[in-house]
Amino acid sequence: MSAPLTAATYQRALRQLTRRDPDLHQIVQRFGPPPMWSRRPGFPTLLHIILEQQVSLASARAAFLRLKQTISPLTPARFLELDDVTLKRIGFSRQKTAYGRHLAEAITRRDFRPSALLTMDDAAVRAELIKLKGIGQWTADVYLLMALGRPDVWPVGDLALVVAAQQVKRLPTRPTPAEMETLGEQWRPYRAIAARVLWQYYLGQKR
Repeated sequence: MSAPLTAATYQRALRQLTRRDPDLHQIVQRFGPPPMWSRRPGFPTLLHIILEQQVSLASARAAFLRLKQTISPLTPARFLELDDVTLKRIGFSRQKTAYGRHLAEAITRRDFRPSALLTMDDAAVRAELIKLKGIGQWTADVYLLMALGRPDVWPVGDLALVVAAQQVKRLPTRPTPAEMETLGEQWRPYRAIAARVLWQYYLGQKR
């Protein structure tokens, strides 16, 4: 299992990547080094990533903040106390309400233990997460990258990452997931750091 990134290993990996790849070097020169963008492992972060599925990060963040204002601390048991009307007002669609409740129930029944993921390798983490209703490859990859700090995660289904990769590598069309996999090979074993650099580019272009 790859050790989680630390501030020191992150900076070392970033230096290696920017030395190897002139395009990544230019991004860092133009927009500055990307933050580590880490999140605390556990139920709240998984719920936040579910909220981020197929919506803007800003709207998901707003809904997540409303949720934390409604219940504190945000635990699976407290989440299960919220009715449909309250969750809709917070910003949960019917589908995401179902996903959130399934996750909360799995944890309260001890069918799923987020803490157990800390000692699993990347493939095992994905397998455990994808067993849960509403959690697919993208959600699992973002959790691995952001919450578990794994250095070589490459979320090929992330739209911002795909758009940035197309522009930075001057590709004629948006790369498919298979093409993204091929593209990411050049950045092993630090694809998660390359992803952060490309997200930095995407955000910088939007600004």
